Amino acid sequence: MTKTFRMDEAQPRLLDETGQGIVGAPLDRPEGPKKVSGRAHYAADGLPEGAAHGVLVRATISRGRITGIDESSVSGLGGVIGVFHGPEFLRNPAQGMAGEAPVQPGDEVHYHGQPIALVVAESFEAARDAAQRLVVSYEAEEGVETDPASASALEQDDPETAGDFDAAFAASEVTLDRSYATAPQVAAAMEPHAAVAEWEGDSLTLRGALQMLRFNKDELADSLGIPAEKVRILAPYVGGGFGSKLGIGPEAVAAALAARALGRPVRVVMTRQTVFDAVLRRSETSQRLRLGADRDGRLRALSHDDRVSNIEGEGFAEPVSQASQFLYGADGLSFAQTLARVSRTPAGSVRAPGEAVGMLALEQAMDELAEALEMCPVELRLKNLPEKNPMTGQPFSATRLADCLREGADRFGWADRKPMGSRREGEWFVGMGMASAARSNMLVKSAARVRLGADGAVVETDMTDIGTGTYAILGQIAAEMLGLRVEQVEVRLGDTSFPGASGSGGSFGANSAGSATFLAAKAIRETLAGRMGCSLSELTLQDGIARGGNREMPLSELVEEELVEEASVEAGDTSESHFSSGFGAHFAEVAVHAYTGEVRVRRMLGVMAMGRILNEKTARSQALGGMIWGLGAALTEEMAHDPRTGHVVTRDLANYHVPAHADVPGDMTVVFLEERDDMANPIQTKGIGELGISGAGAAILNAVRNACGARVYDMPATPDRVIAAMEAAGS
Repeated sequence: MTKTFRMDEAQPRLLDETGQGIVGAPLDRPEGPKKVSGRAHYAADGLPEGAAHGVLVRATISRGRITGIDESSVSGLGGVIGVFHGPEFLRNPAQGMAGEAPVQPGDEVHYHGQPIALVVAESFEAARDAAQRLVVSYEAEEGVETDPASASALEQDDPETAGDFDAAFAASEVTLDRSYATAPQVAAAMEPHAAVAEWEGDSLTLRGALQMLRFNKDELADSLGIPAEKVRILAPYVGGGFGSKLGIGPEAVAAALAARALGRPVRVVMTRQTVFDAVLRRSETSQRLRLGADRDGRLRALSHDDRVSNIEGEGFAEPVSQASQFLYGADGLSFAQTLARVSRTPAGSVRAPGEAVGMLALEQAMDELAEALEMCPVELRLKNLPEKNPMTGQPFSATRLADCLREGADRFGWADRKPMGSRREGEWFVGMGMASAARSNMLVKSAARVRLGADGAVVETDMTDIGTGTYAILGQIAAEMLGLRVEQVEVRLGDTSFPGASGSGGSFGANSAGSATFLAAKAIRETLAGRMGCSLSELTLQDGIARGGNREMPLSELVEEELVEEASVEAGDTSESHFSSGFGAHFAEVAVHAYTGEVRVRRMLGVMAMGRILNEKTARSQALGGMIWGLGAALTEEMAHDPRTGHVVTRDLANYHVPAHADVPGDMTVVFLEERDDMANPIQTKGIGELGISGAGAAILNAVRNACGARVYDMPATPDRVIAAMEAAGS
């Protein structure tokens, strides 16, 4: 029986009392040797016997409908088994949080590159050749809108407000009104999207590259018209996701449908170009920031309006102003969003949706206001930190943003920052910049099962590890709670036959799956305490020894038969009474070439308060990865579309520029401040994966401004844009 726990009150800090010393330690990933030696099997590895190969056929028009697919155009090609198409194949990826119904467009085409059919052959090469040759006829629409800047189909939300912004802005002594733009981005995970489908009777087993199996199982069953209990998904290793694998995708649906029709396994793997063409993008944004303040730097008014895009029918809209609504206090606040409907690849959740692009604008605007006030940017932020969420009135459950700002400034040598444009080394201008970081924290329903035997323990949950360290942290939690060495704990993940977890997304995976594992292990501790004749609070489990009730005995002797407990955790009253968020501060030093506009990031520092750290090594890796992504958003990443057709021009990693080793400074430091969030979850943690990106790019762009006077409003700040901004500033 599953024991369900609701987060209704502040939780005791049991992990601070267990004394095993495993939680928080910078331990290696237990699956690391398998990954570096190629023995970790990802979705497309290890084909079942008799497997066929499928390649997706994609639309060559921007908008319209399919009028015919001529199967005879490829039927004579060697190795071709069949062509599969129909309404079920015209499926766009699920948007936003997994579980939302994706668009099922019938015979409609919504964007150039949309998957519309599947060709299956005996080899990948034959399937690829046939997919390119397949003749498809269309009825194309005229005047298709592909450019968000000129789109006429607009949806405007009512503004979200607190106080009277207009009055507060009018009464402000110093005001700022600026517009910023960010380019579309793409989640180009190392492992392309892939699926292998195999049927046994009326039951399906799918090996997939997916992030949220509990939801994906229901989505896939719905797509196939079968009960969810007839679907099993396996995803023990996922090579990155960043939001692009949250929902079920066309490769999984197509593979399952074709395999059922053929009575044999089918594998579908997207090429890198198909990933760029057909998988979720982060929307471009146009943002307007209006800030008003008194001469002493106190914010009176804050407004953050934005415009984003998506295809028709999709409910997701990039939550651009998410952090702006709680990061700083003001008398009047206002936030409004406009959604443009265009024929481009669907927009959805990409790492840190909202903050990743919204804080690029907000934190530059704060620096511009500090400049207008002739005030230190750090001091301006410190002066305006609210005690409660300004929009909801909820008290923060735990916040150390002020400490992050002060600690970061001290460690980075902020006091040595020179006036704008005054530090030059040969042909390079050098400057410093900073920004706050914020990412709201969540607890999502999640379950786990823990088994304790005489020789060790096993953790079972369908939680995924997308490279973030789930195998490590769940093993550490179980070992800490049960007094075992971490080597004595086996963690089994990525199988929907296990209890359903939150999945990996939104930085809630460790909070949620970790709490479920903790609660299941705690239930086992309660049983052991009963056997020791002591209360739970009196029980100590350390190094394989149980102590309590004036007794001491080996744990292996106390466990006569395997003890099994399953626990589930979900959000409760504390999510309404308090607001939980991770906070931090980013600092950057850059060099800007006076003649080419090239920007080189010399060093970066992130100081973060992220609740309890479960594994210092994996947490630091996550924070560093986010900071590097912030560097890319600021300087290099730009998904380009042809405005005539809407098709993606930068379709691979040769043309879409993510930061390479040469772009990333060797001096990148992450500092975690000690913090516990008793209102967040039973293990007092906060999400890590997305806080690192939030604000990091703005710190770099603020450093560019300090270095050479250039302020780039159309991001990323590529050399041509930096040169133009330098010329405009007279640098």
